[in-house]
Amino acid sequence: MAAIRLAISQFRPTKGDYAGNVARIGGVIAQAARLDPKPDLLVFPETATSGYFVEGGVKEVAVTAGTLLRDLAGLYQGPSIDVAVGFYEKFQSHIHNSCLYATFGASKPDVRHVHRKVFLPTYGVFDEERFVDRGQEGVRAFDTSWGGRAAILICEDAWHSLAATVAALEGAQLLIVPSASPARGSGMDEDGSRLPASVIRWERIVRGIAEEHGLFVALANLVGFEGGKGFPGASALIDPMGNVLVRGPLFEEALLTADLDLEALTDARADSPLLADLRSALPVLTKGLKAGEGRREKAARLKFDPATNGASPISRLPKAPVPVLRKGEEAEDPLHIDPALAHQWLVSFLKDEIVRRRGFTKGVVGVSGGVDSSLTAFLAAEALGKENVIGVRMPYRTSSPESLSHAQLVIDTLGIESVTVDITPAVDGYLAEAQRFGDPDPTRRGNVMARERMIVLFDLSAKYRALPIGTGNKSERLLGYFTWHADDAPPVNPLGDLFKTQVWQLARHVGVPNVILSKPASPDLVPGQRTEQDYGFTYQEADPILYYLIRGHTPEEIVARGFDAGVVAAVLEAALADRRRVVADGDRRVLPQTGGLLDAACSETPAPQRIRDRDVGADDAAARQHHGQCVRRRDSVDGGPDRRGVRHPALPQGVRHRLGRQGRFSGADPCGRADHRVRARELRRQDVDGGGGQDHHRASDHG
Repeated sequence: MAAIRLAISQFRPTKGDYAGNVARIGGVIAQAARLDPKPDLLVFPETATSGYFVEGGVKEVAVTAGTLLRDLAGLYQGPSIDVAVGFYEKFQSHIHNSCLYATFGASKPDVRHVHRKVFLPTYGVFDEERFVDRGQEGVRAFDTSWGGRAAILICEDAWHSLAATVAALEGAQLLIVPSASPARGSGMDEDGSRLPASVIRWERIVRGIAEEHGLFVALANLVGFEGGKGFPGASALIDPMGNVLVRGPLFEEALLTADLDLEALTDARADSPLLADLRSALPVLTKGLKAGEGRREKAARLKFDPATNGASPISRLPKAPVPVLRKGEEAEDPLHIDPALAHQWLVSFLKDEIVRRRGFTKGVVGVSGGVDSSLTAFLAAEALGKENVIGVRMPYRTSSPESLSHAQLVIDTLGIESVTVDITPAVDGYLAEAQRFGDPDPTRRGNVMARERMIVLFDLSAKYRALPIGTGNKSERLLGYFTWHADDAPPVNPLGDLFKTQVWQLARHVGVPNVILSKPASPDLVPGQRTEQDYGFTYQEADPILYYLIRGHTPEEIVARGFDAGVVAAVLEAALADRRRVVADGDRRVLPQTGGLLDAACSETPAPQRIRDRDVGADDAAARQHHGQCVRRRDSVDGGPDRRGVRHPALPQGVRHRLGRQGRFSGADPCGRADHRVRARELRRQDVDGGGGQDHHRASDHG
């Protein structure tokens, strides 16, 4: 066969719903078979039958290859077509991440191959080897119904160059790569297109595989969001010269088709005979491996010819010294985002997370007049439609009139429904009743205000059947500038992976009014309060320092990059307040679910070091008791060691509720400061005067 038609289904599974997903897969196969011309092969992504991040639920969604074959055959009655489908497989008392390749539509469905994933990632957001077993059959090429030979590599299998080489040496003409790789970061490809950085790297890998081995590569990636990790789609078909023939859209389902001219394989391998060279040199390359296989052998003595007769022609050093080249400065601000891509990304996240996954059609946003809540309202209105967003103003008697007017400006600009609830009676009523515990200081008052606002939002959520949408940013969480069981309560938070300076970038792009963008950030808990005055440094100073800290850089290394040593120390002290630590990307705390934009997904950056505080002493223990335990959800709420052998205290009964999950945008989150964000001027003055006490931060949803 000189040419075949190939189709790739960029598929969004419903997490954990095997029956529903298989029914939809059957529908896509039928749709593809009706195309003119009909595809010879249809490829689905990794774990299309269940979703990827099912973790411990894998036992419930795994099926045998025979079961999947039977179920798909019962759904499809059309003409003959080859189909490759990623699924969790039960095989000989083991569970694997597998891909079934079968022919349907013939008199009897025919299984041609099952590939079981060999390389199981256990870093960053991945923990695959904990739940499934490694495939033991390696990589094999196999015959297809369209007359050629194909091989399959599942996701990380393709990141190991040897796996693709084995497939090519086995005679594969087409390499199928089902993938479930979350999107991270942003960048620009060779054509000038703005894409997630992970997509660009994936294309670089599969293009290199295709060009080196002279074969076609079909990359099929999931779309949708699972636990805050966003699968971007952007599936691609690569020709044997390394060119992208077709690429799928971002964050949307699609059916891609392209014709593959198999004669191009001959031309590519003739023009660049790397595969033939490898086949010839393979005995030489593997000689050392075979010599020591199964036994320890002394390395052979190195052989080389001696110097030739005569004097050396090198008589003196060169007149001019050789120039020394050092690593240059970073070409781009590490906190720069592509606003258009981030905009599309977070709108897709809200659609997927609120409507498709949670089944809500409406959202409720606390609109304070600050940039964070304003940006959240803009994103929500676009994702859900302005008629499906309720903007809630929640003033207290000391709130600035400017905050109220700016909140109304956002509501009017977007045309969303407006609700105003004065929280003064509720807050003052409780504090009056609580006088017997002592006069309420700004810390307690601010925390009560923040939690009362969450009571309002969740009550209105029940009234309107609308999901509360969070408004906090990453900088605040890293610096502990939030209130437990208040800001962190909404189950979905689109800004949770954006640093404050990135919030300003995106807000400017989407059209948040300039009067809001230009005013100083303030929680508006105390008249005249300014967030950056509370910190003692600006967000422009703090955000890049936090960026490097959560990537494992030491304070000394950050200072060496040109940052002020005093500011670095102040930011670090804030991040480690109450003797807590900045938590590395691999730690599995359960936080509000975010869009998960930046950084590595599949082996792109190492897990950052943990920044640990000094040993906890008696004073620290007393402070913990006074301000509340830092709650970190692990494998068990009952304390004891986690799977890494680290012991953690049991969670108090009153805090064993499940927070919304948080995907990672910029790498890591701190444990956060419990119950205090108000640093009123009076308290700051006490600290300066030696009055002691903790740094008290703001306690509202104002940005």
